[in-house]
Amino acid sequence: MKSRLLTTAAVAALVAGTASAEDVKLGIILGFTGPIESLTPAMAASAELAMQEVSDSGKLMDGATVSATRGDSTCVDSAAATAAAERLITSDGVAAIMGADCSGVTGAILQNVARPNGVVMVSPSATSPALSDEEDDGLFFRTSPSDARQGEVLAEILQEKGVESAAITYTNNDYGKGLADSIQQNFEAAGGEVTISAAHEDGKGDYSAEVGALAQAGGDVLIVAGYLDQGGKGVIQGALDTGAFDTFVLPDGMIGDSLPMAIGSGLNGSYGTVPGTDNEGSEMFKTMAEEAGIKVDAFSAESYDAAALILLAMQAAGSTKSADFKEKVMEVANAPGEEILPGELGKALEIIASGGDVDYIGASAVELIGEGESAGNYREILVEDEKITTAGYR
Repeated sequence: MKSRLLTTAAVAALVAGTASAEDVKLGIILGFTGPIESLTPAMAASAELAMQEVSDSGKLMDGATVSATRGDSTCVDSAAATAAAERLITSDGVAAIMGADCSGVTGAILQNVARPNGVVMVSPSATSPALSDEEDDGLFFRTSPSDARQGEVLAEILQEKGVESAAITYTNNDYGKGLADSIQQNFEAAGGEVTISAAHEDGKGDYSAEVGALAQAGGDVLIVAGYLDQGGKGVIQGALDTGAFDTFVLPDGMIGDSLPMAIGSGLNGSYGTVPGTDNEGSEMFKTMAEEAGIKVDAFSAESYDAAALILLAMQAAGSTKSADFKEKVMEVANAPGEEILPGELGKALEIIASGGDVDYIGASAVELIGEGESAGNYREILVEDEKITTAGYR
């Protein structure tokens, strides 16, 4: 039975025309330049780790290998991101895309490239609540939870820490605005006061005007819904230089080792949230990544899982064609089925090929709800001794 199913899968892949039985091409589109460029090398390498694991297993489509082609989303330039995605699909012939990363460019690629070409996208880090309502023809999934959930979690943390008032600054795009609105809504519903919620632009050399407005409004803390390598970092440094704030609340786009390295001791005592879990799969992934020379950072686990879901869905459909395997992504991600952790992708491919079911848990405790939404787990962080540390999980 297993042999017959594998042969059928191989034939289907050839008929699909997206990739030969020898090489399945996946696109990786992330902001290798731009405001989160310190995070994306590990994200890409983590996705490629899953691809290599599948290739080495020899279990995909009767022995197919998987190769990655990278494209730069820039995180913020929708035109550049769209062009990069167009190249991946039309010139490089990728069967699916692991990405994009930032919410605005992800939406642009989805509408301008993925939907017209019928190509599946699985983003590890696009968290804007607006993406939940996008028309996607069943092609879009994400392994990080929506910021609608992150706003709830941050409001809980603020309450627990006795914060009564907060100022908010956010990067002026879909991600920043959606996250800021979610935080404000949940914090105010819990009885907190938002003194100001003001946008900032990335790429500026001077944030004194923004810091001045935030300082005038005041607040117990400054919530920075921005990017760690751009405007968010600049606002924090400006606030510290002027003494406007000394404690900062850091959502996911601000979490990464590069921020405390850049800011120094002034960031100690600040706290925040980033998607993460302490499940068994998380520890297994960290070990695998470290052995592969990958320095695990924010969204690395979600990137491994995004690539894994694509490949398991292909196996379940017996096809590399998005029109076929898009219907299988939710199936392999959720119960019922044998639970699958990092390092077990070959085992999962065998189970699927023999007609069995898998429940992919992966590195980030994957569970997809609604239209491909991640149910969501969060790691609560605390900056201590100029390092990002773990305060708990939610």
